Amino acid sequence: MIFRRRRFHELVARQLAIFERDEAALLAEAHDADAAWTSADVDTTEELYGDYQLVVDAIGERLYDIRETYARSLGEPAACEYRVAFNRAVESRFGRYATFVDGDL
Repeated sequence: MIFRRRRFHELVARQLAIFERDEAALLAEAHDADAAWTSADVDTTEELYGDYQLVVDAIGERLYDIRETYARSLGEPAACEYRVAFNRAVESRFGRYATFVDGDL
């Protein structure tokens, strides 16, 4: 069973490495936006958090598109297994930017 659990491990790792390379500017923007809102004064925190959330949503949408594009090429049991592997890897690799995967299977 260990083999099946890691069935999509290498594929997902490659997909996320490509995402990280191609979306480096967006990930840097998210990091900067996070730093800005967490260090802001009370008067600007809400606005800066909104800016941060927009960037996080953009990251989530792109990751979702990657996941679903590949999942659609699989039969349903394999697609579900792939989504689980992808979601786990995203949560592990991108942490707080992975909000789109919460309960999304």
